[in-house]
Amino acid sequence: MPLSVPGAPPESTLAVPRQSGGNGGVADEIRSLVESGVPAALMRALEHIDTLNLSGSDFGRVMSAISVTLLQRIYPDMDVIFPLIDPPRTHPYTRILLLAAEGIYCTPPKNSRDYLEHILPFLALLDDPPGGAPGDRLLAALPDLKRAAQLNPQGVLAPYFTGLIYERQRRGEEAAEAFAQAYKISTDFYPAALGFTRHLNFKGDVQDEIALLSILRVQYPDNMAIKRQIALAYYNNRDWARAEPAIAEVLQSDPKGRRNEPYILMQAHLLVEQGRFTQAQPPLDSYSAINPNDRLYLFLRARVQAEGYRNRDGALNYLRSLFRISPDDEEALVYAARLLMESTRPEDTAEGREILQRLLARGEHSLPVAALAVQDAVQRQAWGDAQPYLDQLLAQRRSPGDLLFAYTVEQGLGHRDAALTYAQELYNTDPSNEEGVIAYISALIDIGRRSEASALLETRLAALNGAGHANGVMKGRYYYLRSRLRQGEEAVMTDLRSSLFEDPRNLPALTAMFEIYHRRKDERRAVYYLKQALALAPDNVLLKQYQAEYEGAGF
Repeated sequence: MPLSVPGAPPESTLAVPRQSGGNGGVADEIRSLVESGVPAALMRALEHIDTLNLSGSDFGRVMSAISVTLLQRIYPDMDVIFPLIDPPRTHPYTRILLLAAEGIYCTPPKNSRDYLEHILPFLALLDDPPGGAPGDRLLAALPDLKRAAQLNPQGVLAPYFTGLIYERQRRGEEAAEAFAQAYKISTDFYPAALGFTRHLNFKGDVQDEIALLSILRVQYPDNMAIKRQIALAYYNNRDWARAEPAIAEVLQSDPKGRRNEPYILMQAHLLVEQGRFTQAQPPLDSYSAINPNDRLYLFLRARVQAEGYRNRDGALNYLRSLFRISPDDEEALVYAARLLMESTRPEDTAEGREILQRLLARGEHSLPVAALAVQDAVQRQAWGDAQPYLDQLLAQRRSPGDLLFAYTVEQGLGHRDAALTYAQELYNTDPSNEEGVIAYISALIDIGRRSEASALLETRLAALNGAGHANGVMKGRYYYLRSRLRQGEEAVMTDLRSSLFEDPRNLPALTAMFEIYHRRKDERRAVYYLKQALALAPDNVLLKQYQAEYEGAGF
């Protein structure tokens, strides 16, 4: 029965090289097909051996063994049933294949002019690190591959293997040149195209990478190697909408396949990034049986606990496990410090700030570290401390979060015009961003533009109430802002109570209620609200001053 390659181009598109000096016979044709290295040619070599009844000869047996080995090693995703192989034990090619299977590189004879004797030994080095070959062994193979390319310029394997060596040596441009050379020899040789796309990804040319992969996917619609690579490209580009179905297709093809194991973690990661924490649990549970000490796995577990279940202690437990593996992991350190600094326990806050100081002591600060330093300064109301880090954020990134920090710092410094400028920029950048809307309304109130603030506030609050919006925290913040626009203490308190009904942890509302009872000299109620406010913001300078006044009155 003829063998076929799923998704392969018609035979007429294959350029089959012939060895110089060949006699044009069947053996020469089969050897040429094998040496070409492209999948359809290797399959045709197996067909010829079968249909011409050469499978019993030493030549047919060894060529079958080489063809099947190359197909299995270089094209592992081919959905083909291969013939059984039984190469002659005494043949030199058999020895090379057997040694390669054990990871032993068989150096070709010094005066050899045999292309396969120079190509086949590289199969010993084909696997990726850490299970692959050390750098010196890889580089030692380059002269043999160069000689192979001279012996057969139409073979794709010599430049492809050369590209793999350069890729593993982090010599990207040389790797890309070698992959491009192999692909130029035969556009049917998709492994070279995949190697080139990896180089594009490394350079950050993600759109070019995806464009090339899209072409390959059309040419080879059933090829899982290409589907895995395009899923990885979408994932690396943080294009979650495209990555999710692409990764799902990869996992459905072989849920328990070892090559697909990284995609389980990618699936969990994209779900966490989208805030779908409950859905992220099953893939994380699956991955725990694969590598429970993986850095990203532990970090995602921490995020699910912290962001999905509001379980700070559970998240910190995962992060501490991560630090035992990677104590200098900056992303995890920043995340842990933020969690600790948001805690109401003084010992947690102190530990978070100690981590921050360690990060700052490293010298040049990354943007996440600078953002953490600003957050800490804002939390301490140390506005001057925030300024140098805020300047870095605004100069290098100027994200919505950075603009919100800038508004908060300027507001704290009493610079109302500057605060309004940042709040308006934030609002104009994305009018749907509730944080930006709240900052803008607050800045309008501070500057005395009360009618504008009231109109915008009522529009947003009506939209939340009319849609039956479940975000009580956000509604609580709008009610607090409306209390600032009210005339008369009872009207103010009505909105403050509405705010605390929606969100009992609304710090400004708690503080405002305390101040009303403080002015009324209602000590019992004042202390009640002051305690709650201090529990949320133990470092708040104003609240600590009030606490000193009430020392002995329940404190």
